[in-house]
Amino acid sequence: MARSRSQQAHERVLRAALDLFSARGIDATSMDAISQTSGVSKATIYNHWANKEALLMDAMMLIHGVNRDPEDVDSGDVRGDLITVLHRRPPDEYDAVRDRLMPAMVAYSATHREFGDAWRHRVMEPGRVLLKRILRRGMERKLLPSSLDLEAAMALLLGPLLYLKIFRGECPTKDMETRIVDSFWQSHAISGAPAPTRAPRRRTATK
Repeated sequence: MARSRSQQAHERVLRAALDLFSARGIDATSMDAISQTSGVSKATIYNHWANKEALLMDAMMLIHGVNRDPEDVDSGDVRGDLITVLHRRPPDEYDAVRDRLMPAMVAYSATHREFGDAWRHRVMEPGRVLLKRILRRGMERKLLPSSLDLEAAMALLLGPLLYLKIFRGECPTKDMETRIVDSFWQSHAISGAPAPTRAPRRRTATK
């Protein structure tokens, strides 16, 4: 189906904003510059976004593949479901721009706390909610202790992946997510909890 002129303009603005944010930084990028680079008038841009932060949020959601709640997974294998969720990745097509933009995004979120809070709520929290849902299933099914500290569990499951990405600039190796969940499971699962019965497929977030 052919895209409307409005949809095409919307996409051009997002692409231009991503290029400018990553090249110049967020604070240094003006709506005038985005308008000039995209070839879309400021009036049209403001019809789509109330301000630059609204545009930035949409751009970040695009490159992280966040346009809906993450798909739940319940295969009956709690340990395997944790691995499946950790395997999920944003769209490959935005890998380069995401790598360029994330340092600026972290710095901007630190100095613009309201935006940073909104960013974490809209982009980071849905995945955390899904992991907690799976952990609660493990508790309900007597695979994990009812006293499990869910926030500590989040740190143990997500912390190693963030370390690799932020401090070493590396993507996790193909089996890293499995090794992380294995370590968590060995430390916290109730004795006798079954091992996973399948090897989860690597999932990529869709736009």
